[in-house]
Amino acid sequence: MTFMNVSIENEFVGSLPADPIQENYLRQVRGACYSFVEPSRAGKPQLLAYSSELAKSLGFSKTDCESSNFLDVFAGNSLLEGMKPFAMCYGGHQFGNWAGQLGDGRAITLGELIDKEGNRQALQLKGAGKTPYSRSADGLAVLRSSLREYVCSEAMHYLGVPTTRALTLVATGDAVIRDILYDGHPAPEPGAIVCRVSPSFVRFGNFEICVAQRDVKLLKQLTDYTISSDFSALEKLEEPQKYIAWFEEVLNRTIEMIVHWMRVGFVHGVMNTDNMSILGLTIDYGPYGWLEDYDPDWTPNTTDAATRRYRYGQQPWVAQWNLLQLANAIVPLIGETKPLEDALNRFPATYQERWEKTVRDKLGLTELGSKETPLINELESVLKLTETDMTLFFRELANLDILATISSEDPTHEIEPVFYEPASISAKQREQLNLWLRNYATLVKHQNQNRDDRVKRMNSTNPLYVPRNYLAQLAIDEIEKGNLQYLDEWMSVLKHPYTEQRGKEDFAAKRPEWARTRVGCSMLSCSS
Repeated sequence: MTFMNVSIENEFVGSLPADPIQENYLRQVRGACYSFVEPSRAGKPQLLAYSSELAKSLGFSKTDCESSNFLDVFAGNSLLEGMKPFAMCYGGHQFGNWAGQLGDGRAITLGELIDKEGNRQALQLKGAGKTPYSRSADGLAVLRSSLREYVCSEAMHYLGVPTTRALTLVATGDAVIRDILYDGHPAPEPGAIVCRVSPSFVRFGNFEICVAQRDVKLLKQLTDYTISSDFSALEKLEEPQKYIAWFEEVLNRTIEMIVHWMRVGFVHGVMNTDNMSILGLTIDYGPYGWLEDYDPDWTPNTTDAATRRYRYGQQPWVAQWNLLQLANAIVPLIGETKPLEDALNRFPATYQERWEKTVRDKLGLTELGSKETPLINELESVLKLTETDMTLFFRELANLDILATISSEDPTHEIEPVFYEPASISAKQREQLNLWLRNYATLVKHQNQNRDDRVKRMNSTNPLYVPRNYLAQLAIDEIEKGNLQYLDEWMSVLKHPYTEQRGKEDFAAKRPEWARTRVGCSMLSCSS
């Protein structure tokens, strides 16, 4: 089977060693980067959604996307000519502990193609059946998890956050048994598959498994391939400088990704090293969440509820810890630790510099000096005074009348829609909020900037529409009723997250009270 403008390639498969065992059964794999495996068949597949812009960039026409052949391929029921599907072998640290071999337990890469910009893109089905790395799981996925990944992957792209993409969302027509809260109550749910797209799905864990197995030869082969394929500007450097420069580039890309997460209020929820992309892309959308009320200690992951290791405010430092594990894995290629330690020691200052610039833009300030520092330092305390919607707070801040705010006795009144319970704000809390708002307005006035420029900068940094969990649950509910219109409308809104869209206010609204404790709208499990 072929499509006119699509040609499949297999650079990863052709460049790295395969598991010699062809049978699909659970096992420990050594000396190989992947195992060949074919997707399971979907019983009665239905295309629920696809990204038309991404499809076009990959060479698929509208006719292609609406064909039965397209559905069959992305349901896992057939292969395009040249596809050699496989599952990757990797390890990882999960919640701070080495977990040994993990691998693609429910992800199968179909192959690669060259997009219209000349970039290589891998196509990967998530939820298409067992692999040698599935451990005790079935390799399948349910509608709720697949829809959440599809929506958030595309939303993050339009938010300007480095991310893997999602091409399709396919219902399999099969029931999948899941225990959504791991509380001993498994139940059948609708099955689904999402097709993820990325230049590479290589993670920190791909390198960790090599060193764990003391296979320095494979480690070097994988690292050289990764540099050649995705960091070609470094390829001509001499060893070991090539590996040092590569690690520094991975570190910088990771910092860039984390700064964007913090900017938009995204919480990944499961920042294990096997979920860290070597390209600095957001990958593996599981129990993620968005800060609805500003709480830097919040994590959306039920598995992480006790220690909150992956809470919002901790994400930069977890990223640094994960980079340390990657550094440990590549020491054999360098022969000493100091260059890697030096790079890691630069992480806090580099992150802080980039974050301060981002905060300056979020607040619409042209300068960030000694006068502005106290205001920035007090911002988190102000946001935590009462239950405050982070997304809406910064949008309302852009709308402030600066002169009126300076002279107002109660400027907090102007931004009351951002609070979940404005009537419960105490007199002392209101006094603190008012003081901060007046100080902010005074700083803006002294910086003597054009109002329109300030609003434009703030509104291009602070989104209005983010894929809130409760909206995803509403989309899931509608699809289970047979209605695809809600998802289509929402995805259309999420393509323009910084621009206010008339008649789409519901997609920017604060979390409703019913969603505070509903499963899927607050805390989620790793099966989500």
